[in-house]
Amino acid sequence: MRRLIRSLKEIFSLLIKKEFAHAGIKTKRLFMGVKFTDGLIYKTLIYALLFSFGYVYLYPILYIVTNSFMTMEDIIDAGIKWIPSSLNFENYRLVLVELDYFKSLLDAFYLASVPALSATVSSAIIGYGFARFNFPLKKLLFVLMLMTFIIPPQITMLPMFRMFSKYQLLGSIKAFVFPAILGQGLNGALFILIFYQFFRMIPKSLDESAQLDGATPFQVFTRIYIPLAIPSIIIVFLFSFVWYYNETYLSGLYLRGSDLLSLPLKLEQYINNYTSIYPEGSQARELMQAVKLAGNVLTLLPLLILYFFTQKRFVESIDRTGITGE
Repeated sequence: MRRLIRSLKEIFSLLIKKEFAHAGIKTKRLFMGVKFTDGLIYKTLIYALLFSFGYVYLYPILYIVTNSFMTMEDIIDAGIKWIPSSLNFENYRLVLVELDYFKSLLDAFYLASVPALSATVSSAIIGYGFARFNFPLKKLLFVLMLMTFIIPPQITMLPMFRMFSKYQLLGSIKAFVFPAILGQGLNGALFILIFYQFFRMIPKSLDESAQLDGATPFQVFTRIYIPLAIPSIIIVFLFSFVWYYNETYLSGLYLRGSDLLSLPLKLEQYINNYTSIYPEGSQARELMQAVKLAGNVLTLLPLLILYFFTQKRFVESIDRTGITGE
């Protein structure tokens, strides 16, 4: 009888140990996962980082949108930080009327799209030449091209201004188009590198096959390489368009005295002209802060809509062009 009781105790203790061990394995798998990357701890850390980075990027947008609807009383009231007491659309009406928003938006799109298209075409041609041809001083020219990206634009700003003044390009969109055609637009070296890297990945057997069929180098470029380079073309055009659209300093320098200005620059001029009339700390200046934020929302809105419709192609183009350094 004692032996039976002892045997039952041993069996019971073994079962308890087995259950505890099994529960420990389940708990470990729950928190650590099989390969750690599928565990609860890893997922919690990843989501915490995503929420943190998302908050950092979304905070300015949320601040701009909520404060753009505030009235003067809301701005002065220290108790109102985020949610306005009522939606005030007067700020947006002022921007639409004073800036002649829709005409200014068309001018901004014209000012951004023409240089962006010129930069895309010239970058594709230059990148193709560097990637597929050998010619004298190729390495030297490639290094000089890279230096244009490394040298700060503030260093070349004065010589460029004097040259544009000499050739009577100031006050015209030509001040942006001509450098873009020559591959020296805004961040032109970066776009050339994108095409250069993409064309280098294409096998040379395509060139040889086309040449055996009697195709000229220009036909090889237009009929073979350009269709293959659609992802690079999309990414270069979108990046260039956004940079020209948001450019304010060079626009104010090269296009001064012209009615053709970028939308952010027109908004900045309007706010500066208005606030210069009133002393520092006045209520009128405080009100213009909300108007300025409303103008920023209307300035960013076209780019957000553009990205919404091109998001899929934009992400696919980044992956296929290797712009991330892959």
